[in-house]
Amino acid sequence: MEGDAGGRWRVARTRSEGRAYGVVVDWPAAEPIQTARLTLEPLRVDHAGEMREVLGDPALYEYTGGKPPSLDELRTRFAMQAVGRSPDGRRGWLNWIARERDTGAAIGTVQATLDSDAEAEIAWIIGAPYQRRGFATEAAGAMVGWLQTQGVATITAHIHPDHLASMGVARRLGLTATDVVVGGETRWQGPLACPDS
Repeated sequence: MEGDAGGRWRVARTRSEGRAYGVVVDWPAAEPIQTARLTLEPLRVDHAGEMREVLGDPALYEYTGGKPPSLDELRTRFAMQAVGRSPDGRRGWLNWIARERDTGAAIGTVQATLDSDAEAEIAWIIGAPYQRRGFATEAAGAMVGWLQTQGVATITAHIHPDHLASMGVARRLGLTATDVVVGGETRWQGPLACPDS
């Protein structure tokens, strides 16, 4: 799917029987993405088994809250996310598993939630054994570059004000902290930009 000249996705107004006019958006589908060290694979339900281990460290939830998901919880979550859109169709959901190219090991995830204003809210999580090696910037940067080819004009992320590592990734992606705080997290925003590296 491509954005129009204004960078927006094609939006069609439809009238469904018994409902007011709705919005139908032709969301893009996640595609495989390669980087120097990573392969980003579009999310599938069968990724749940290997991702249970990657997401199983309680330290990963220090700033985001929650706890490590069970295998059943991951399967349910991945089944919903792999559809590629919210249940009401108003948001596009793009999710990838980040995998080390050399070893084939799953190391984390990246995701983007798209809206009809050509904006993407992005997020990333890298398993504890793989942190501090630049994988978050590499994976999120590759996703951002791909989003640009899909017509995304603005990216945002919501980051806990004490999460220094994620703030560093956001800066390398060209985002700047705003004064907006949602659920205790600062909104970072910027025109779409790729990381320096």
